[in-house]
Amino acid sequence: EEEVVHGLRARLQTATRRDLLRHAGSAAIAIALSRPAAAAALTPLTFEQLYKSIGVRGLQFSDLVLALKGQTVVMQGYMAPPLKAESKFFVLTREPMAICPFCQSDADWPSDIVVVYLDRATPMIDGGEAVAVRGRLEVGSATDDATGFVSQIRIVDAVVRRI
Repeated sequence: EEEVVHGLRARLQTATRRDLLRHAGSAAIAIALSRPAAAAALTPLTFEQLYKSIGVRGLQFSDLVLALKGQTVVMQGYMAPPLKAESKFFVLTREPMAICPFCQSDADWPSDIVVVYLDRATPMIDGGEAVAVRGRLEVGSATDDATGFVSQIRIVDAVVRRI
């Protein structure tokens, strides 16, 4: 297991962005496998798998997302610019972003972001660096009591790592 993680890390250090995206699933799995207790329940999830339709009726969750509700998943993406330097939550985006996509209403919820609630306050990672997130998937509209932000899909009790 350590050899797999070490090998992937070595390849990622010299990889181009295209290489990184091609191997992102393997890297996310390897990172999550560095925590053996979670390895058995690990399910990779991509932004493309979140919704089955996006149209006049709004966003409809995919069957996969509904089936994974409450289970441990791993996703890779980018940390959107945080509200403060150290936080217990952030927004995971498909592509690097310069502004906070989370500051929108439920009706305007973008289809390519996921709110991540960390298991502890963590220093934020530069938005241009790819990250892997592992945690429990929550699905459905929810409003954060502390911030008032509304989200559709969340990964909670999460850990984040650079990839």
